[in-house]
Amino acid sequence: MIRKVLASDFDALYDIINDAAIAYKGHIPADCWHEPYMPRDHLQHEIDDGITFWGYEEKGELLGVMGIQDVKDVTLFRHAYVRTVWRSKGIGGQLIAHLMTLSGKKRPVMIGTWKSATWAIRFYEQHGFHLVDEQTKNKLLQKYWSIPGRQVETSVVLVQEGSKYLKTKK
Repeated sequence: MIRKVLASDFDALYDIINDAAIAYKGHIPADCWHEPYMPRDHLQHEIDDGITFWGYEEKGELLGVMGIQDVKDVTLFRHAYVRTVWRSKGIGGQLIAHLMTLSGKKRPVMIGTWKSATWAIRFYEQHGFHLVDEQTKNKLLQKYWSIPGRQVETSVVLVQEGSKYLKTKK
């Protein structure tokens, strides 16, 4: 079942993010990795900044989460994580499909992730998203995300097919 993550789920949300983020260790630049990957105060700041998390729950346990955030004229999908032992079971796909219904195609949807997280990029591409070019990525990250410059350098942005941000290759 997919449901909104509640304030009472904060500890489970925190645990899921930091369990799943272990996949980044050794892949993202060492100066971008820290433990825990997302401290509690940063997670709370993200929620306070308007990210609404949705979770996949089975037998009363949250197994995966994904956030949605409207920023200016776009919708961002943020912080998509599935507990390590529950990966590759379709949970992420169900979450992204649910968030797509919430976004209602009224606004462009964008996703940012680490450039070296090739598994995450493949996942988003399998769900209809496409990488933007480097110049567009830099503009989008600076306009819609509040992340450090180093993270901008080492990240990618994916957008939906047909997005005005997707340059046609000739």
